[in-house]
Amino acid sequence: MTNETPMDGWGVLAEAAEMARRGEPFALATVVWRQGPSSSQQGSRAIITAAGELRGWIGGACAEPSVIREAQRVIATGEAKLLLLGSPEQFASAGQFASTGQAGSAGKADGAVPDGMLVIPISCSSEGALEVYIEAVVPVPHLVVVGRSPMAHTLAGLAQTLGWRAELIDGPDFSNADAGEHSMVVVASQGHNDEGLLERAIAARPAYVGLVGSRKRGAAVLGYLADRGVPQDQLDRVRVPAGLDLGRTTHQEIAVAILAELVQLRASGGLAGAVAARPGDAHAATTGKAGRTKRHTTRSQAADASDPVCGMTVPVGPDSAQLEQGGVTYYFCGVGCRQAFESDPGAYVKKLMTTRARHDADQE
Repeated sequence: MTNETPMDGWGVLAEAAEMARRGEPFALATVVWRQGPSSSQQGSRAIITAAGELRGWIGGACAEPSVIREAQRVIATGEAKLLLLGSPEQFASAGQFASTGQAGSAGKADGAVPDGMLVIPISCSSEGALEVYIEAVVPVPHLVVVGRSPMAHTLAGLAQTLGWRAELIDGPDFSNADAGEHSMVVVASQGHNDEGLLERAIAARPAYVGLVGSRKRGAAVLGYLADRGVPQDQLDRVRVPAGLDLGRTTHQEIAVAILAELVQLRASGGLAGAVAARPGDAHAATTGKAGRTKRHTTRSQAADASDPVCGMTVPVGPDSAQLEQGGVTYYFCGVGCRQAFESDPGAYVKKLMTTRARHDADQE
């Protein structure tokens, strides 16, 4: 975590809009209820990337690891989650569900936690609690069609019909800055500087790059680029000819064949960097443009663990309180829990295993 001032709620929304424009998948977490004392406020927001980077503010060290972990799961599955960070007793005592008037179990007068909500026990010294809603944001695909032929116009129009962000750019106006790692680029220049345009497209490192033309023409273009020193592994990624093989077809049908190939690749997870048809195909995003104002960020560790004493989710890392017992390293939210564990490790290990089994059952 840095010492920079974190973005406020509106700043998070502006950043989310920019990330969506760039085609980066992420999750948006919003605090919808809190019980003080808590460092978070109702309406606090944060962005969590697929790589586990948090931008904004959702709470302190007690809340962040759990929110990051569950947000990554939301990105992977596409299913939104409502988290209750604390204990059911806290929500019941606060009357959170006792008078909501919601249908079903959410309207129970006994304060029971509604079905479908995920309760994550945390044990903070502040004794605060949070309710956090997490939703996946998967931007629309970005297609760049290079050329001015009737087929190029048809392809761009069909992609827009699917709700994609499609750009039609004439060859002389195209540069590698017009595409990014999440883009799909189709060069349809009809022999007008195919070599130069394809070289620019490859330099953008898009998730997909295809050339409209015959196999013979494609082999000549790729051979020329190989002689110019374009790495072979990048040339191997070029689809020539672009689109599904439908035999001799009209320009409208060629456009359909190309779009069908893109849809098929996205659905199967065959586009390594593009926004996936299923959120589970999403990949980590880049950090953004140089020169942008610095942001508050929190990087997740390679893994997290549950404190065997209090049940809190804690990051696994060299700075965490830890203790090795029986060849296993246990991690704690603080020195107090570590000391409690040392007094009776067997009891706490048993408690930890029971909690994990219950959590795994809830996820099934």
